[in-house]
Amino acid sequence: MLSLIPLFIAGAYVGWNIGANDAGNCVGTTVGSGLLSYRRAILLVAVFVILGALLQGGNVMKTIGKGIVTSELPTIGIIAALVSSGLFVTLATFFRIPVSTSQAIVGGVAGVGLSAGAEMNLAKIGTIAQVWVVCPILTGLLAFVIYWLSRTLLRRLSRESFWQRAPNLLLILSACYVAFALGANDVGNAMGPIANLGIQSSWLGLLGGGALAVGALTFGRRVTETVGSGITPLDPVSAFSAQMAAALAVHFFSILGIPVSTSQSIVGAVIGVGILHGIHTVRKRKIVGIVVGWVATPTAAGLFSFGFYRLLRLVFASPSLLFLRSEAMALSVE
Repeated sequence: MLSLIPLFIAGAYVGWNIGANDAGNCVGTTVGSGLLSYRRAILLVAVFVILGALLQGGNVMKTIGKGIVTSELPTIGIIAALVSSGLFVTLATFFRIPVSTSQAIVGGVAGVGLSAGAEMNLAKIGTIAQVWVVCPILTGLLAFVIYWLSRTLLRRLSRESFWQRAPNLLLILSACYVAFALGANDVGNAMGPIANLGIQSSWLGLLGGGALAVGALTFGRRVTETVGSGITPLDPVSAFSAQMAAALAVHFFSILGIPVSTSQSIVGAVIGVGILHGIHTVRKRKIVGIVVGWVATPTAAGLFSFGFYRLLRLVFASPSLLFLRSEAMALSVE
């Protein structure tokens, strides 16, 4: 059990990074529109991200654990994948770039798998990559439709008090939904590689969800500011439309067990709303920087984890450090 502690620390580190980088995807639009203060919004994220992780985090966890690399990875390899992806997300968060934590961990796991000569499920990797391309386009279209329907419906309501309150209420509810979807999808990114060893304990989701919540609370402000106002100005109805579109897409793919990017989803949705307002309102230079980060993240994480695993294997050549199968299986739930 004590030998597995480095694994859990590495997984918690990735979860902390996900919470820090993706908190803005949950409430960036809510804070950017001026409806909630950052402190209140981030507390909502902490609660609902844990709920999502506990209730529906298992599907993506299975995909990351055994769907990409089908054979069992060395423990040192799992640590290399987690640390590599975590480092790149930490750097992106510091520079206020909402990168894809899903892409970082998939790149990290694939890099270690190649380095270790493990069996790879190329078909599953191809499916995940295709979804990554489709997801921001889908959320952009969904946000476009949701915004148009919401504005049309609210304008037909005669009571002015309802017109003023409804968008704000819907925005808060959609923020909670995005946080729930984040927990359901991204806890698998943090804890999925550990599941490769056969650890399927129910508290693994609690550990991952808690790490996400701590990351949002301690280091989530920087990316929140970028998502909230760095791409295009947002009013409450626009922000609700973007968040609801992103939440629907992420939740849908979470049920299918596909790790998708909440960053891609919310940015695609915000762009969709921005286009409806007028293409001139979308800050194109900011979008280019975000897209470059999306491409660079899985590539860099994969290359780094490939070399990092080789280095760790040279330094820690002891079989007892390379494999901890017996202790992992002791914690698994049959």
